[in-house]
Amino acid sequence: MRVLVTGSSGQLGKTIEELYLNNDEGIEFVFTSKSRLDITDINSIQNIFETEQFDYCINCAAYTDVEQAEKTPKIAFRVNAEAVKNLAKACKKSNTVLIHISTDYVFDGEKEGGYTPEDLPNPINEYGKSKLLGEQYIQEVLERYFIIRTSWLYSKKYGNNFYKTILKKAKTETKLSIIDSQKGCPTDTENLARYVIELIKNNTQNYSVYHFSDKVIMTWYGFTLLILKENNMLNKIELVKVNNYVTFAKRPKNSVLLKKI
Repeated sequence: MRVLVTGSSGQLGKTIEELYLNNDEGIEFVFTSKSRLDITDINSIQNIFETEQFDYCINCAAYTDVEQAEKTPKIAFRVNAEAVKNLAKACKKSNTVLIHISTDYVFDGEKEGGYTPEDLPNPINEYGKSKLLGEQYIQEVLERYFIIRTSWLYSKKYGNNFYKTILKKAKTETKLSIIDSQKGCPTDTENLARYVIELIKNNTQNYSVYHFSDKVIMTWYGFTLLILKENNMLNKIELVKVNNYVTFAKRPKNSVLLKKI
């Protein structure tokens, strides 16, 4: 079993490498960062798929800067949509199953309850639009794919994310103002990594769109409380709730994801 992991320098790619590089499941991983496999370069994609054979491709490569995507959407669409289409075509040609990581931001956040995979996407920012188009390209090109939407992804060790940002700010600031009007389910990369690898180990063939999160619903304020408590820093900083935190990109008020039953 050979598995290609794109975007391996990101928080999810690094987590998969830490947990599964040395495994007893007979899975050989090929971890590729942008320097080895740039998914926006069709020649780079073709080269690796023509010279090596893979049973699965886990696509962790993505443009995830929501604010910047609003200002320079062409970059977001090149990485999250056009590059994904080329990756899907390469997977089809080589008979490789694509496992693609997508986002809760394909939804508008207006629903009262949580979103199921059957709910109609309606992104309200350029990042969400680019990720949705990537999903649509995969569904047009491939029959054997898993699109896994996840939410509020973070690693305690790797990458730039909300968890690590809060800890960094808590060490240098005395007061934090955190929005309390958006709700979702923070998701640890370790749990998502295990979910993805279980799909491979079990040879799951129910190809479709799936939702995965750590299920616990909270606001960004609630998540901040949890982070500070975990790190014994709650008494060292003043935490203030705010309901209107100005951002360039619109954010869904509710991005709770429910799993497929």
